[in-house]
Amino acid sequence: MTRDLHIMPPEAPLPMPEQDFGRAFRDDRAPKDQPVRSVGLWRALAFSPAMAATLGLLWVMQDWFSGEGFSIIEAVLLALIAFNFFWIAFTVSTVLLGMISLSRQDKPERQVRPQPLRVALVMPVYNEVPWFVLGNARSMLEELRARGGQHHYAMFILSDTRDDTIAAQEQSSIEALRTTLAPGLELYYRRREQNTDRKVGNIADWVSRWGGAWDAMLVLDADSLMTGRAIARLTDALARDPGAGLIQSFPQLIGAQSVFARMQQFANGVYGVAFAEGLSRWCGQEGNYWGHNAIIRTAAFASCAGLPKLRSLTGGEKLIMSHDFVEAGLLRRAGWSVRFLPRIRGSYEETPPTLIDHILRDRRWCQGNLQHLKLLGSRGFRSISRFHMFHGAVGYLMSPLWFALLVMWALIGQGKDASVLHYFSPDNPLFPQWPQMSEGRHVLVILVMYAMLLAPKLLGIAALPLSGARYADFGGGLRFALSFLSEVILSVLYAPILMVQQMIAVFRTALGLQKGWSPQARDGGRYSLTTLLICHALETVSGLALSAGILAGLVSVWLAPIAVSLALAVPLSALSGVSAGMARRLLGMREEYREPAITRAARRYRDELRALVEGKGTMTPAE
Repeated sequence: MTRDLHIMPPEAPLPMPEQDFGRAFRDDRAPKDQPVRSVGLWRALAFSPAMAATLGLLWVMQDWFSGEGFSIIEAVLLALIAFNFFWIAFTVSTVLLGMISLSRQDKPERQVRPQPLRVALVMPVYNEVPWFVLGNARSMLEELRARGGQHHYAMFILSDTRDDTIAAQEQSSIEALRTTLAPGLELYYRRREQNTDRKVGNIADWVSRWGGAWDAMLVLDADSLMTGRAIARLTDALARDPGAGLIQSFPQLIGAQSVFARMQQFANGVYGVAFAEGLSRWCGQEGNYWGHNAIIRTAAFASCAGLPKLRSLTGGEKLIMSHDFVEAGLLRRAGWSVRFLPRIRGSYEETPPTLIDHILRDRRWCQGNLQHLKLLGSRGFRSISRFHMFHGAVGYLMSPLWFALLVMWALIGQGKDASVLHYFSPDNPLFPQWPQMSEGRHVLVILVMYAMLLAPKLLGIAALPLSGARYADFGGGLRFALSFLSEVILSVLYAPILMVQQMIAVFRTALGLQKGWSPQARDGGRYSLTTLLICHALETVSGLALSAGILAGLVSVWLAPIAVSLALAVPLSALSGVSAGMARRLLGMREEYREPAITRAARRYRDELRALVEGKGTMTPAE
């Protein structure tokens, strides 16, 4: 039996009542809303072009069909195309807004000296590698100590670890780390006996028992890493804005070693900057929360964001899984602003190393995001908060729609005689014949889709200099070009596989097959051929069927990239975890050429702590 290590300050209870989705709620302590300048214009510039482009595409396509009105099949095809195209166009318009925003020089606001805040750095953990978590924790505490300032910080490791072996290592690591921390640095730890309500319950337990002593909490994931400057800037922003309930930073990916992880990190660091800037503009005070690397006003969170259980179809109660979107909506409903500040740099997290690890995480996220559809009719939510929840669900629902489009295009064939379907034919009245779309027309639609998918990447590259970055930061122009080309090719190859896997995740959730909420695999692993074959069976069969149709002349050759990707799902999945020299040669990371000091420190502290816990070394005392 693991001994119970409990190192916590005196309790300071703070009530956290469950919220009622059936009635509106306003927190009396929330100040009156201050309208954000020009946010209406930014929203119009984000949504209107996407809607106009979608209507334009429909207008071009409508004369491709019968002049006697739309049949059910034609209407379904147009609806699928329009729905998918709108979200692609919306991404493009958001990136364009980001470019405009980055090129503008906003008038500096009058800086008011912030009031000092007591901030708890709250890190929930569940069966994590302890020296990894605590190496990051020490790095942040040491940076804050070196930086100084008027705010007071303390780190809370909130353990929900169920494995007694890991818990023993966790507690040994805590004791070892506390002996080496500089005077004045506070590191607390507690392990719950039962992990009731998972992360939601873990945070709620801390808020209700200790939250009253802290003005704010900075919520971190087990893989979160933030510089002292980023933490201080978030704290200052909250202190200067009495109406802010939550301020979210823009976490950037670090630590990628495998092919798949490096692809994700490159995309996040290059294309994500302009998108995040555009998102922050049209969100205004109705921003979103991604569950970590965000600072929250503790009293506001306690009074406004207590989550009830959802009633299931069988009459039971279900925990809200993707709680962060809902908590952001509840804070805004109560009158607190939720802001997104992407220009605060130095906020980091890691990403799953392999395709299968990504898929497993995505299934959990899908389960949580689809729950949000039940909450869209809740009372009091702002329209943008509803949009965030709807958008999160749509991100997964689009995959079945994309797959339906793929099937339809495959059935179109390469001409009337080659069409697999027959529609209102006098000699075959029971089976539909496909609408009169020529090969050139449906190829044009495919090309438009591909161009719109590529546009955010190209715009993101063009926006990089506007953000202060240089292509030289990625190893020079040629190195950057090779990395960009590699990322595009890899994303094209992996996109169809991810589409099918997200479709599977949707059906698993709908059928109740997705159970539990297991922790994310940080290190990933090499998976056996049997595991790869089982995981990617549907993609492989679909890809082989498409390839056979192309070779037989029944399916458009323009679907060949998708067919090849799906047919090669197993070897591509195996490639995703390769972390040898190939990954580094294909994709150069900015952090490898200009590594942040905090990542070096975190790596050193992790190695030292691991060696100490395993009895192979000593810790370096703080200066």
